[in-house]
Amino acid sequence: MTKAALRSELLSLLEGALEAARAAHAAAIEGATHAEAKAENDKDTRGLEQSYLARGVAQRVVELEAAVADVTRLELRAFGAGAPAALSALVTVDEDGTDHRFFLAPAGGGSELTGGVQVLTTSSPLGRALLGKRIDDEVEVKLPGKTRALVITAIS
Repeated sequence: MTKAALRSELLSLLEGALEAARAAHAAAIEGATHAEAKAENDKDTRGLEQSYLARGVAQRVVELEAAVADVTRLELRAFGAGAPAALSALVTVDEDGTDHRFFLAPAGGGSELTGGVQVLTTSSPLGRALLGKRIDDEVEVKLPGKTRALVITAIS
């Protein structure tokens, strides 16, 4: 799978999440302004709770719009021999005899793409640990409850 195809798949996932968030925002606004949301007494907070929900979903919409823009602008670099890992790198690591593949992207961390490729952002512990590393570098990442020891076997 090419990096262009991975970026396209990630963009599709983010756009789907954005569409769902926009629909949820519209529904939350409808719920907050619906006639039945009007308070019947001073203890009735249905409308207020819906407005809080609408505000939270609106923030998620803004975050997803930024994520879509960031991934759209992501320049796909070619990484030659000895080049350090950076955004748009497809990094293969060995962890206790098992290969894992990671796509370093500005958004969409945690998403799993075709071929078992996991998206990492530079704000994640593992993403930060891989940045700037080269083939054959050992990376140790301390996570709650465990430490992961990885060896970079390929960067493309």
